[in-house]
Amino acid sequence: MSIRFVFILLFVSIHISSCLVIENQHTGLAPGKWRAVLELDPKVAQKDITKAPLSEIRDVKFEEVTDGELPFVFEVIYEDGKDFHIEIINGEERIKVTDIEYGRDITNGDDTIRIDFPIYDSHLIGKYEEGVFAGDWVVRNRKDYAIPFVARHGQDHRFTQLRKTPKIDLTGKWKTTFSLDDDPYPAIGQFKQTGNQVEGTFLTETGDYRFLEGTIQDNKLYLSCFDGSHAFLFEGKILEDETMIGTFRSGKHWRTTWEAKRNSDYELPSPDSLTYLNEGYETLAFSFENIDGKSISLEDEKYQGKAKLVQIMGTWCPNCRDETKFLVDYFKKNPTKNLEIITIAFEKYRDKTKAFNALRTYKEKFGMDYELLLGGYSNKKEAAAALPMLNHVLSYPTLIFLDKNNKVQRIHTGFNGPATSEYIDFVKGFEQSIALLLK
Repeated sequence: MSIRFVFILLFVSIHISSCLVIENQHTGLAPGKWRAVLELDPKVAQKDITKAPLSEIRDVKFEEVTDGELPFVFEVIYEDGKDFHIEIINGEERIKVTDIEYGRDITNGDDTIRIDFPIYDSHLIGKYEEGVFAGDWVVRNRKDYAIPFVARHGQDHRFTQLRKTPKIDLTGKWKTTFSLDDDPYPAIGQFKQTGNQVEGTFLTETGDYRFLEGTIQDNKLYLSCFDGSHAFLFEGKILEDETMIGTFRSGKHWRTTWEAKRNSDYELPSPDSLTYLNEGYETLAFSFENIDGKSISLEDEKYQGKAKLVQIMGTWCPNCRDETKFLVDYFKKNPTKNLEIITIAFEKYRDKTKAFNALRTYKEKFGMDYELLLGGYSNKKEAAAALPMLNHVLSYPTLIFLDKNNKVQRIHTGFNGPATSEYIDFVKGFEQSIALLLK
């Protein structure tokens, strides 16, 4: 359950300030590195960690990796001595987060912090004191979804400070299968190991698991990622034949198994072969509302005689975020009057008001200067029903290339982003497709 408290905003209005007590509005989290742990399996003594005295959890030592804990590291950076932002660190990736509110909870006198991820409709919320920040990670588009966390200042190791000699070097490419006991699906593990440090990702037919970072200790592998939307935890064991088996957890709601074997030649099916038009269709046809409530379709005058990209996505989806950033950045650098983009979002909210609010925030944060439409709910069967010309909606995102006559020229399923080696090939293929559409 999230902490109930009142924030003192730096821009607090007079009528609110009469109810609050501001002691030092310049005081926030201490600058530097912080190590945070999401408690996927809260210990009995810490089930409501937000109510425990910070003195009881401040000096806990970690000598080995602890089951059910998903660690990540962030850095607190002050720009002017007063205001600060954080940067979440996942391998080579740094995610800058600036939506931060802090102040005093007048109900109990605790200093409080809220770190918001507006694009993903989630936040970290908790109290802080003497180098400890403890509370909940709350995902608002899931019902009653909160995971306790504790962050400690001055620590920057991810899983452990141990340096057990690794049994093997994981660097390379691994043929992987997830969900061994129920509906298995293929993947590729790509890893780079330096001593005990491991970075990499898993690629699937629908996208990658973004920037993973962790450690190998003897015959055990630990990887994690936290980006404000998803919390991924991978644990693996290296067997005598140098294959791996393990578990994968996404937050507290999903857990499955995986196995992997080194294979430098293994490839997944082409992302251009997975989604296609049903027999009898040559183009798309839809009419969905934009964030202003106006119905938009390919038949509108704005799109006549122009090539088009149609992106199917969800604001809650990290791979969609990566693809959206790519599209926005690409067309800012390569503007053209002969091509238009339309994004169709399928959201976690069935309530249209909440869904449109998520779309407005997303469009503003990314600086999207093209239409963002609400297609419906995120269930893939419902999305396929809304776009019956497609054989299915296998993945968020899916990118569809249409020529000036609205004929589909290419459908690219999923998105393997900058954490993968396939990203460079995607960019090259994308540029070639755009050139053909505009020719």
